[in-house]
Amino acid sequence: MGVVNTHEAKTNLSKLIDEVQNGAEIVIARANRPVARLVPFGGKLRPRRPGCLKGKVRVAADFDAPLPPDVVNAFEGGG
Repeated sequence: MGVVNTHEAKTNLSKLIDEVQNGAEIVIARANRPVARLVPFGGKLRPRRPGCLKGKVRVAADFDAPLPPDVVNAFEGGG
């Protein structure tokens, strides 16, 4: 696992990504203190399945009804 400072990471980001794609893990440090870790993406992107939540989500009948006056007042900066 390599450690690079933020300036070096900005300057060599493409090279660091190539290293990560080949299995390396890179620690990015600021003032010699680790702040982030650059690692290979481990998840597999699955294609979306339209309708997969059918019957599991319910929208209330009054979803688009006007808000009560006290809620509107709170959003508009009133008491």
